[in-house]
This record gives sequence, structure tokens and C-alpha cells, in this order.
Amino acid sequence: MTGLVLWPDEARSRNAEYGQTIQLEFSYCLPCKVVTGCNDDGTIQYDWSWFDHLLDDVAGRGHQLIARFRYEYPSGRDVDGNRGTTAVPQYIKQLQDYKETYSANPGGDGPTWYSDWSNSELQRFTLQFYADFAQRYAQDPRLAFVEVGFGHWSEYHIYGTKYQLGSNFPSMDFQKRFFERLDTVMTGIPWAVSIDAASADHSPVVADKSLMSLCFGLFDDSFMHKSHEIGTTDGYNEQCWNAIGRGVRWQTGVCGGEISYYSPNDQKSFLSPDGLYGHTWAEQAAKYHITFMIANDAPHGGVATPQLFREASMATGYRFVVKQCQTNGSITRLLVTNQGVAPLYRDAWFTIGDIRSAISLRDILPGQELWVEIPAVPAADGQDIHIESDCILPSQSIEFESQNKQ
Repeated sequence: MTGLVLWPDEARSRNAEYGQTIQLEFSYCLPCKVVTGCNDDGTIQYDWSWFDHLLDDVAGRGHQLIARFRYEYPSGRDVDGNRGTTAVPQYIKQLQDYKETYSANPGGDGPTWYSDWSNSELQRFTLQFYADFAQRYAQDPRLAFVEVGFGHWSEYHIYGTKYQLGSNFPSMDFQKRFFERLDTVMTGIPWAVSIDAASADHSPVVADKSLMSLCFGLFDDSFMHKSHEIGTTDGYNEQCWNAIGRGVRWQTGVCGGEISYYSPNDQKSFLSPDGLYGHTWAEQAAKYHITFMIANDAPHGGVATPQLFREASMATGYRFVVKQCQTNGSITRLLVTNQGVAPLYRDAWFTIGDIRSAISLRDILPGQELWVEIPAVPAADGQDIHIESDCILPSQSIEFESQNKQ
């Protein structure tokens, strides 16, 4: 559940080289591919086979999926072959009061159709979709995290097109209901929203204390670009992190994103010893408490190697260390610390044999120590002490370091 991330096509083609150096893959997902209609009583009809096939493909390489459902994708052809078609379910598009809008080339990204957020059924569906999704996949170990949002690529912006809240972008009121709904239904799946949701002109989040108190994470789709940091032009990205993260959101919400595509070389060279624009990967991963980061083009740049991918992945997320191991013949006590840069956002337990500790490792922050008790005694060499989680694949394991044993 940590590390650098490839898209499925890249992960598939490079599996022999990189398959053991990554644990996560990323894909956009389309609501229209899993929704077949709606009953008269409002029950949405699903065929989840498209999404399950994606999960199975990723899991077949021993990896988990980061999914992002989206409606708008400039120039995207993956809905029906036409450029910029929204991924709104067809039954909604057929409603007489549903009217999409169009922009020929917003931000230079190509033809784009926009969902009609004045339509009450689109609003109802969007809230119900995530409830139904969470009910089906909350306990599915093939799925690691979910990214959510609105606008282009669900990144919380429609650059090049004028915001018309309640028309081509959700109203402030609906966005508030959306966040509140996800907080209620997505309790089993860590979810994150773009740092662009910090923008007060089209998002209610930062100005609303109740929304800021919710346990959502953040993703940044132009991480480490030239103007990312304050002090380099406007430092827009860091300003967004500060505004919506307040320096503590990472403690409860997973943080990640994608290495910048602002320059064709950003992804290809960010792992170089000198980093990008005066900042190294390890430095930035620690500063923003990164758990995952998409770096799909890195293997094409002549800098990345499988070993470098592994090392860069180890600079993210949690890192558990057992500092002491004690037993009185019936109970084993472990002094555990997290030497990583972020918590583990899903439950896991130290285990002896098949007996788990009562305390989950989920909330141990970097630098914290915790005594964990297991009502069992390990073998003489301690090799049967391990970490179990119901949220990872059978082929995966959560490793830890051991400093000494008493």
C-alpha cells in the first residue's frame, strides 16, 4: 500500500523488471462502464465486471489498484471513441432535462464535454454510486485507495473553461453534501481529493470547518514541478497543501499524487541524485508525508532502474521497527515504532501463529512508539512473529525490522 505507481499498461509491459519493485497501479475508472440503468424505484443497476476485470488484472501481478472515477477527460476517447465524451451513465444522458455543455479546447487540452450539474438525477446518482461502490469493495484487498473529485480528470479544476457552479461544475451545496456522504459511506476505503479543492472560488472545503474536520486525504497531480514550492514563483501547490492540509491532514488521510508532467523530463528525471528544481524525491516525500506517487514515465528516462524504484518506494509510507521483544511465557510484548514518513491507513496487526494483537498498527504516526501485546509466545528464533492485514493480497506481506530481542 505504498510506493511508486505505474499504470496497468506500463506495469504489464515491464512486469519482469519492475513487478517486484512496485506494489500499486493506478487507473481512471468510468461510471458509465459499470452502470447499466436505473429501476423505477431509483435502484441503480450495475454490471461490475469491467471494474472487476481491472482489479483482477492488477492483482494478477501481485499489486493493488488506486482507482479514480471521473466524468470529464479532455480529448479522452475511452467512453465511446469520440473525443471528450463524459463518463456519465447513459440512462442519465437520455433524460430530457439533462443538457451537457461543450468547450472546443479548454486549456489547450482538446475537446471536452461537461456534465450537467443542474440535473437532480446526476446529483442523486453520484451520491448513491459511492455508497454502492463502498458497500461492494470496502473489504476487497485488490483495492488500495480511491481518488475522487470533479472537473477535468476529477482534479477539481476546469482550466480554460469558465466555472458555472451548478451547471458545468457542482454547486457549493452539492460539494458539501458529497464530502459528507463520502465521510459516511467510505469508512472502509481511504479516499483522497485533489489539492485543488483548496481553491475557494469553486470549492467550499477550506472555508467550512465541518468539512475540514473530515478524514479525507490529498493527491497532487503536478508534484515536484518547477513552481511547486513557495519561493519559486507563486508556489501554488504548496499553498494548496498548506490551506487544505493544515500540516496535519496526513495524520488521518492518505497523501499521494503524480509526478509533474509540466515538463516532459519531470517524470523521467525526478529520481536523479540532484532531484528536480533543487529538491530531491526523498526530501519531498518526507515533507508531504507521501504514501504513493504515480511515476509512469520514469522508466523511460534513462535514470530510473528497478533498484532505484525500490529505494524510492521505501522512502514513502510507513516503516515499522520492533525495538524490543519481551515475553513472560504467556504474553509477548513488542515495542513498535514507525520510522517512515506516514501512517498505515488500513488495519494491520502483529501476529504470532494465528493470534493477533488487539491493537492495530493503523494509527502509529512517524516517530511514535507503542507497546503491542500478543497473548502468545513466539518460537525460540522469533520467526513466527509477523504482520497480518485483511487489506492486502495473499501474495503480499508487510515487512518490519527488528533491532533486538529480550
